[in-house]
Amino acid sequence: MRQVRSIWNGAISFGLVSIPIKLVNATESHSVSFRQIHTEDGGRIRYRKVCELEEREVTQAEIGKAYEDADGTMIPITDEDLAQLPIPTARTIEIVAFVPADRIDPLQMDAAYYLSANGVPAAKPYTLLREALKRSQKVAIAKYALRGRERLGMLRVVDDVIAMHGLLWPDEIRAPEGVAPDTSVTVRDKELDLADALMDTLGEVDLADLHDDYREAVEEMITAKAAGEQPADTPAPARSGKVLDLMAALEKSVREAQESRGAEPGAKAEVTSISSRATPKQATGKKSTSTAKKTAAKKTAAKNTTTRKATTTKASAAGSAKKSAQTQGTKKTAAKKTPAKKATPRKRTA
Repeated sequence: MRQVRSIWNGAISFGLVSIPIKLVNATESHSVSFRQIHTEDGGRIRYRKVCELEEREVTQAEIGKAYEDADGTMIPITDEDLAQLPIPTARTIEIVAFVPADRIDPLQMDAAYYLSANGVPAAKPYTLLREALKRSQKVAIAKYALRGRERLGMLRVVDDVIAMHGLLWPDEIRAPEGVAPDTSVTVRDKELDLADALMDTLGEVDLADLHDDYREAVEEMITAKAAGEQPADTPAPARSGKVLDLMAALEKSVREAQESRGAEPGAKAEVTSISSRATPKQATGKKSTSTAKKTAAKKTAAKNTTTRKATTTKASAAGSAKKSAQTQGTKKTAAKKTPAKKATPRKRTA
């Protein structure tokens, strides 16, 4: 296994127990970095540190720290000034409490580190703290100092290692005031049902299968240019227009998600009504079959009645009866198509 360089050495303070540890970065960036160049000749553009008063470049040894006051005055601060400050966590990760993990707001999460036991004597107390965290199903809240300031951290177990997440202080989290929509919007149950169906269709994903498509495209482009080849044309992503019909957009999204996951194109998603989630809906197929049977029965009865009338009536009145039956059928069909609007009976005149 590749050895990772530690960025900080200290100890975990667990009551009267002290655990020597090394702090190691738990994450790394794979983003492609670029340099600034002069576009005319390709020369590197570098930044030089220049003193504004003397207008000359200075070395790193000549550079110190200062605090800029409100009126622009610079107040020099030396390393000795900072070293004399009473910070008990200068070389110690001091555990102050143990809390359930859900008490930590993800907004507070910052950089992540692995804590490695520093030496053989540290193995036993390190393992003790790790197993105690596992059994309690809690995380440890700690204070520590890094890069010149005191910070807040959360210790938890990852596999067989104690990991520490840097946390922002509570007063560093902004309140979400003025961020939510300031207009009153009503969301219908059917819209929520379709949103649920889309969520169910998309399902879950293994995060290990996700990768940075943009970084891969940049690397392929750089490789092609380094070999003197023309980079391959990448199709531009389709622009999504304005959503004018939310229901249509949701239904289309469900269909596309089904097709991308191998479902039968055009298959209807199983949508559970919000008002009756505890009771399963009756299958759509059964409902349509029952309706078809009732419609067929009505048509058969109407046909038999018409036949009996035609047999008992005279031939001279057959045309009028047939015409009257057709007129009544047309009226019934129109009434079926518009059930919500009840037709007003017309008054016949003598």
